[in-house]
Amino acid sequence: MRRQLRPTDVKRLNRTWRRNTGNRLGLILESVTGPFNVGSIFRSAAAFGVDQIWLAGNSTPPTNPKAGKTALGTDRLVTWHEAVPATEAVKAARDDGFTVLAIELTAEAVPLHKADLGRDVCLVVGSEDHGCSPALLDAADGVCYIPQVGRVGSFNVAVAAAIALAEARRQEWQNLPDS
Repeated sequence: MRRQLRPTDVKRLNRTWRRNTGNRLGLILESVTGPFNVGSIFRSAAAFGVDQIWLAGNSTPPTNPKAGKTALGTDRLVTWHEAVPATEAVKAARDDGFTVLAIELTAEAVPLHKADLGRDVCLVVGSEDHGCSPALLDAADGVCYIPQVGRVGSFNVAVAAAIALAEARRQEWQNLPDS
């Protein structure tokens, strides 16, 4: 009979995955203004072990009460930086050793599963309405997109961030021996 893991078992399982994780992940949120989206992104970032989040443009900070309601305190588990212009956030991430890849639909973008995410990478998601700015796209090292087969044109920004983070970890873990 299947049973859910108890809290101690979950901690043990998560500790095993942490030991098998060496790549650093970063995020840049460019003009993500919806506080519930910001809170959800911070929660996913904490779950996937994101090292740093740079806010860019007019992004809502995680200290916003509505963001905090969704983040459930996870903003304390991820180092984050106050909003700066997008190109400054890209420079800061690159100076910290990250390859910066925007998640956006552009003519040159590669499918997310074909992008080289198995390294220190900083993923960028843009505003809910307009995505990443042209200046950020020019500053990024590359662009990838999330393939879709349905009739909807795009994902919610928080969902897109979670999918991209999950794919980065999946690529890192894909060659681990079965445990």
